[in-house]
Parts: sequence; C-alpha cells; structure tokens
Amino acid sequence: ERAAELKDEKLYGQGHERAEGDFCPLCLLAIPLPMDNRSTIRVCCMKLVCDGCCLAASKGGLGNNCPFCHTPSEESDRKSLQMIRKRVAAKDPEGIAYLGDLYYHGVGGLDRDMPRGIELWSEAAELGSDNALFNLGVAYYHGLGAVQDRAKGIRSWEKAAMKGDARSRHNLGKVELTMANSTVQCGTT
Repeated sequence: ERAAELKDEKLYGQGHERAEGDFCPLCLLAIPLPMDNRSTIRVCCMKLVCDGCCLAASKGGLGNNCPFCHTPSEESDRKSLQMIRKRVAAKDPEGIAYLGDLYYHGVGGLDRDMPRGIELWSEAAELGSDNALFNLGVAYYHGLGAVQDRAKGIRSWEKAAMKGDARSRHNLGKVELTMANSTVQCGTT
C-alpha cells in the first residue's frame, strides 16, 4: 500500500509545468491547447512554432520559410521526408517520433505501417520524447496497432505526464474516472 502511495505521490507531484516542447521557440509563449490547431511542426528543425509567429514571419518577408531556422519550406512529401530522415539519422527524438506518426497514420508519402510507427515511437520514447510516450500509451491502451495492454499504456502515459504532457495527464484522469477510483479526488493529491 505504501508503494502505491509513493507512486501516486511521484506521479501527482511532478509534471505540473508544461513541457518544453509546448512553448513556441520564438515568442517563448505556451502554445494554447489543442496545440495541433494553433501551431505548425517545421520538419526542417522539428520545432513546433505557434501560428502567431508563423504569420508574423510571413508578413515580415520570410514567406513560407521556417520562422525558426529560415529553411525554405518543402512542398513535396519526398523532400520533407528527406529532411525528417536527416533528423532521424541525427537521433533527434522528436524527428523519430514524427516519422513514427507518418508511418502509423500512413501520411506524408508513406504507406501505413503501424508496427513500424510503434517501433519508432519506442525508440523516440527511450531518447526522451514525451509525444512518443503519449502515442505509445494510446496504441497500447486501446490496442490500436499493438496488442492491447492497458497497464503498458498507462505506464507510458504516467511517464509522459511526469514530464509535463497534458494529454497524458488528461488520459490518466479519464482512466481513473472510468475505474471509479475513489482514492483520487479532484483537487487533492
């Protein structure tokens, strides 16, 4: 019982700050949730840039070039994939996780290969990607492209939540609610 208390203390005592990747690298402001609707991932440098900075850079004369590293945007999937693979070769955890997304969903000029996507997410998670941990949690918890293993999914979300991933913390809350666990109450840790 004490071990469970210590685990809860660690889980609920960490990760209350937004993760580093949740902030625009230009204006340094937190990107509002849901971040997918308010930012763009730049495949040249794997930076998530807020829409405001993208607009300001465009109006400031950069056009569609990356506002962070000024690399010209690639319009073709093939050229974008080359940039992503360069980031993967450099062992960039977010580049690896992004390539995993492309394989898992079959987008960006790649055929859908969910096992390959999960393999890449696992590699990225080992290198510290909280996004990969979140995606692994979804895949394992719901059995999407992997054998369903709810405990493994929850562990992935817990690791990501302790690093500040709001989506993982949200999913853990949904699991707690579903399990009707009365030991965790809103507003208390």
